[in-house]
Amino acid sequence: MKIVIIGGVAGGASAAARLRRLDEKAEIVLLERGEYISFANCGLPYYIGGAIKKKSALTLQTPQSFYNRFRVEVRTGNEVLSINRAAKTLEVLDKKSGTVYTEHYDKLILSPGAEPVRPPLPGMEDPRVFTLRNIPDTLKIKEYMEENKPASAVVVGGGYIGIEMAENLHRAGLAVTIVELSDHVVGPMDYDMACDLHRHIESKRVDLRLNNGVKAIENGKNGKLHVLLNEGELDTDMVIMAVGVRPDSKLAKEAGLDVNPQGAIITGDDMRTSDPDIFAVGDAIEVSDFVTGQRGVVPLAGPANKQGRIAADQICGIDSRYTATQGSAILKCFDMTAACTGINERIAKARGIDYDKSFTYSASHASYYPDATNISIKLIFEKKTGKILGGQFVGFEGVDKRCDVLATAIRAGMTVFDLTKLELCYAPPYSSAKDPLNMAGFVAENILTGKVKTYHWHDVESLDRDRVVLLDVRTDEEYANGSIEGSIHIPLDSLRERLGEIPAGKPLYVNCQSGLRSYIACRILSQNGFDCYNLSGGFRLYQSIFGKRSANKTKERPSVGLNTETMLPEP
Repeated sequence: MKIVIIGGVAGGASAAARLRRLDEKAEIVLLERGEYISFANCGLPYYIGGAIKKKSALTLQTPQSFYNRFRVEVRTGNEVLSINRAAKTLEVLDKKSGTVYTEHYDKLILSPGAEPVRPPLPGMEDPRVFTLRNIPDTLKIKEYMEENKPASAVVVGGGYIGIEMAENLHRAGLAVTIVELSDHVVGPMDYDMACDLHRHIESKRVDLRLNNGVKAIENGKNGKLHVLLNEGELDTDMVIMAVGVRPDSKLAKEAGLDVNPQGAIITGDDMRTSDPDIFAVGDAIEVSDFVTGQRGVVPLAGPANKQGRIAADQICGIDSRYTATQGSAILKCFDMTAACTGINERIAKARGIDYDKSFTYSASHASYYPDATNISIKLIFEKKTGKILGGQFVGFEGVDKRCDVLATAIRAGMTVFDLTKLELCYAPPYSSAKDPLNMAGFVAENILTGKVKTYHWHDVESLDRDRVVLLDVRTDEEYANGSIEGSIHIPLDSLRERLGEIPAGKPLYVNCQSGLRSYIACRILSQNGFDCYNLSGGFRLYQSIFGKRSANKTKERPSVGLNTETMLPEP
């Protein structure tokens, strides 16, 4: 049997290696139009910024090493021009010789990946405007920086690649501006969780322009590029376009394979396309969302690797199936880490899901052990069952393992009640006896079981101050440093003795710094006849969203005040 794979990197190379492990006799040919068959595309920004020193570190396999290990015939610089499904042949251009030849296949795997979106804007063809998809793109950016010594850069797009490029250009000494059309960076996250990232990005003296877009790029004065925005303008030495990617599915469309409206190749869970002898994997295909079942495109390396393995299994007679994409992803944003898994609140609303949410703020490890920092956690869960639908995490340490645990919990169909029962590793340098995920479970459980009623940051403005009472139970010092307008102030530890100072007959909307002390206050108040609501996420989250964003002038890692509320017993 002859299997031909179009495209390498995550999906194609994984399929080729799995095929050989399963079938020592099969003839396997991998056709790659570029120069590299397997490279660390997620590491490309870090080579530009200098964190990865050697170009060779980006190349995971060469054609020769792949052949030596797997006896796969790899032809780089060979671009497939068309697929003849009836004859099971490919028309292939050998870029080195300029000749076109015909290649036969018994089974075909498509792994073309995704291509960067290049908006049809004036000035996009300027050589100082770059996109980043592969090693040649990376080398082009690196060479330009080394030869021209740019002092500034504009990154268009605040997604994963945009943020990583901004960080690494900043690391290389450039003054960086991020222009993002949305109201927040990192699209899979919700606005409220992205606000911490906004503040941190600006603390690094990166100019962040939200709710803004690029209209045109022109030649400016003194050899600069002049970037016209929807609001304002910028002069810069280079532009990185990072506005997203789209499926590179031209071959599939021209061959008559089924594609969705976004151009993604439609496959079954066995990775077969509408042609039973053609499989497709990776960023070019349509997938199902694990939580909602909705079909869409999620270009991530992890799913691409799994899909390549499944396609190989199917070709070799093993009935593997792809069980949807969960969207688990993580981002290094300067010193901060952001991660998410499952669906966000916007998707839950759009799908009409009856959901609730909780915000917690817990120490990354035991508070008494040095250098603990806080992790912000947002949980999305079903109201009726408590089933976990999604989670978002922002912090400095321990974000990755908490998101990984929650991703596992979602895959297993667990509920927030199950989070309270998880027995996770504990030692003071690594966690607390009550892990942040346990704490998130406790808070969500209290909401679902009616032990506390909550309100959220977006509810505050609509509260009628004549009909409700806003109560702040933080310390005097905390209250003096800022509060929600119109709040009365009674510290938690004197609340029982001062109940008589609270106006009777009105609902109480209580807040503290993170939501834990105000929860305790609500338990006291509700058992004394008051109708009480707790601000989820506390004043810290409220201030993160509504407080004035300003750049911190230090280049050092910002000091993170530890939330001492995490030293209190669980909710």
